[in-house]
Amino acid sequence: MELRSVEELMDLLHACRGARDTPDLSGSRLRSSGGTRVGDPVDLHEHALQTAALLRRGRPSDKELQVAGLVHDVGHLLRPGDDAGHADHAADAVRPLLGERVSRLVRLHVAAKRYLAATSPGRGPSPQGALTPTGQGDAMTPREASAFERDPLAEDAVTLRQADDAARVVGLDAGVM
Repeated sequence: MELRSVEELMDLLHACRGARDTPDLSGSRLRSSGGTRVGDPVDLHEHALQTAALLRRGRPSDKELQVAGLVHDVGHLLRPGDDAGHADHAADAVRPLLGERVSRLVRLHVAAKRYLAATSPGRGPSPQGALTPTGQGDAMTPREASAFERDPLAEDAVTLRQADDAARVVGLDAGVM
């Protein structure tokens, strides 16, 4: 699916309200509105807003990075259940509307998770992020990490990943961060 208008993008972002695609403590995945179970973080809408707000605070002049933070997980809605491919689905969908850089940052946010797992093993992802590494790949090998570091967008992708990991605070108003 390609997003061809701001209206389509806004509809997709609106559909993120109440949707969850993170494991609960039993390992099952939630993808629909409804009651919150133990272990559920914020819904995808809140997560998107928090990610973008953290990036706005840390990199106020980089609007494309902020937009990538807003749309990085929409692939969970485009192909429910495909955790490993969610970044690719989102990147492909937003490219026509938001451009190549935003698309590449969205695509790289999972690789950045694997990179950080390899280069900062003590850093530890968020509790929710720690539950999903196998669906998105294990820590990068040294060769993969070296190749990732050569990507011109690697640093920005790591920044996006760090905001992604931090943007899971239930009840936080992203507008006042």
